[in-house]
Amino acid sequence: MKRILILFLLQISFGVQAQKQFFISFDGIEIAYTDEGKGTAVVLVHGFINDGSSWNATVLKKELLQKGYRVIVPDLRGNGSSGKPQEEKFYTDDAEIKDLQGLTSYLKLKKFTVVGYSRGSIITAKWLTVDKHIKKAVLGGMGIDFTDPDWERRILFANAFAEGAVLTEETKGAVAYAISINADVKALHYLQKHQPVTGPIALGEIKSKVLVVAGDEDLENGNPKALHSAIPKSEFVLLKGNHNDVYKTDSFSKAIISFLK
Repeated sequence: MKRILILFLLQISFGVQAQKQFFISFDGIEIAYTDEGKGTAVVLVHGFINDGSSWNATVLKKELLQKGYRVIVPDLRGNGSSGKPQEEKFYTDDAEIKDLQGLTSYLKLKKFTVVGYSRGSIITAKWLTVDKHIKKAVLGGMGIDFTDPDWERRILFANAFAEGAVLTEETKGAVAYAISINADVKALHYLQKHQPVTGPIALGEIKSKVLVVAGDEDLENGNPKALHSAIPKSEFVLLKGNHNDVYKTDSFSKAIISFLK
């Protein structure tokens, strides 16, 4: 028993990736996830050109496990070890939201918290509008701009990942990075093209408690304070840092742990 405890603590300390499990979603696509710890469930939703492993080295995941939370981390479809269908139809009609609802139902979660970051916050915002099982949610690294169905930045990156795209200074780095990690470029194109949109009216009807948290150098996705203003019962925390670093920090973890209490 002592040896098992030591191994568990070592995994938490050094961010060893838990063994991935799988479930079959509503349309037959296999969704990968990890499920660690016991206690109140927290689902961590990753961002664009990423997968669930992006949470492994964060202070937040380590501290959630240390403080007795159950941490569930999916790879969204088209990413990581989850299925990457090559037909566009598999990315339409909020398929990612249906995957997450299917996963939490499969795991028999009655009440749980969701922490999204970057594009994961866009997914989480839409999920909040259709699922009463979400007790609390965190929208990290995101401003108000995703509420616009014609958001230029979304369209810019959707086009950048299309076959034969002419890249711009703003997009060529992202595409090069995706290729360097063997991400599925076609899936990324469809994910951006059919990214969920949650308008201000829908945000205003959210009943769950929400924390909006962002870095003070992170305005590429619009004003995070405006997102906070659009959501009733929401709290707002502004931290020092930029989009790519804030979610890994001690201050990010502290803000979320405090919100969860």
